[in-house]
Amino acid sequence: MKISSTKYTGSFTQLADCPDPNRVEFAFTGRSNVGKSSLLNMLLDRKELANTSKNPGRTQRLNFFLINDDFYFVDMPGYGYAKRSKKERQQWDVLMRSYSRYRMNLECAFLLIDSRIAPQDSDIEMAKMLGAFGVPLAIIFTKTDQVKKQQLNKNIAAFKDELLKIFAFLPHSFLTSAKTKTGREELLTFIQEVNATAKQDL
Repeated sequence: MKISSTKYTGSFTQLADCPDPNRVEFAFTGRSNVGKSSLLNMLLDRKELANTSKNPGRTQRLNFFLINDDFYFVDMPGYGYAKRSKKERQQWDVLMRSYSRYRMNLECAFLLIDSRIAPQDSDIEMAKMLGAFGVPLAIIFTKTDQVKKQQLNKNIAAFKDELLKIFAFLPHSFLTSAKTKTGREELLTFIQEVNATAKQDL
């Protein structure tokens, strides 16, 4: 799939303020500093469309990008940022839960996992929440160029073992690198296929 146009349509803290749910949506979520903005920029073939920052926790809202005037990418707030206040964490929790549970045109949530490290409790909890709400889930392992292959395989296998404690079947997974663009074509093909099937029901 070719990305021919990308339009930033707004950032929202309330589900009621989001764009009309008349197009398929793909959400991207993960721990702060997992490389979500870099991944989005890589997919969209843009340098700075999705903000990147050395300070994690920058994304505080649901950021919507209209792709090819056809479907949305939704950049969700990062979680697990220790310096966020209790009030901010509560607001984040309400926003994430309401969007994941009630956004009926959300056809896939991409859960980004740092491939360099062992499974994290916060990532497992996010997978559980999305599963409990019946949100179709796919896993994106990020930063695969920054870890040796043996350790990469070990970390991925460990995370998949944790997922099998939650799900009867493993969700789709992708190995990516924003630097080398590894996984870009596979992800875009997957998105194209899901969108073509799902928009028939909208």
